[in-house]
Amino acid sequence: MKNNQMKKNILSIGFVLAAISVIIGAFGAHGLNDILVENNRLDTFETGVKYLFYHTFGIIVLGLVYKEGLEKIQIVFYLFLAGIIIFSGSLFILSISNITMFGAITPIGGVCFIAGWLYLAILTKKYN
Repeated sequence: MKNNQMKKNILSIGFVLAAISVIIGAFGAHGLNDILVENNRLDTFETGVKYLFYHTFGIIVLGLVYKEGLEKIQIVFYLFLAGIIIFSGSLFILSISNITMFGAITPIGGVCFIAGWLYLAILTKKYN
């Protein structure tokens, strides 16, 4: 039962993140376009949206493959979630505020993404 609930939680969070990805992308393109252009951060913002989307789909896939015996996949889920918050979040804040200090945090989120993918590779090798 606990595994089934975790699977549902991962999928639900993934689907909500997908909706948020669309909202943020649209808001950036329409509501924030002037400030992003003024700050010369349109590409930065778009990178944040892309990585948000990529790892949202990764989270949805994790939810789809989640089953008994693969409980350690939760670690990948949390790494991807942390990566989204830190990597994409810092790029969004940087893009809007133009405070370059936020760019210094971005690589921490990137490390979370990389660690998640590598841990997933280890789990795949271990369980297949």
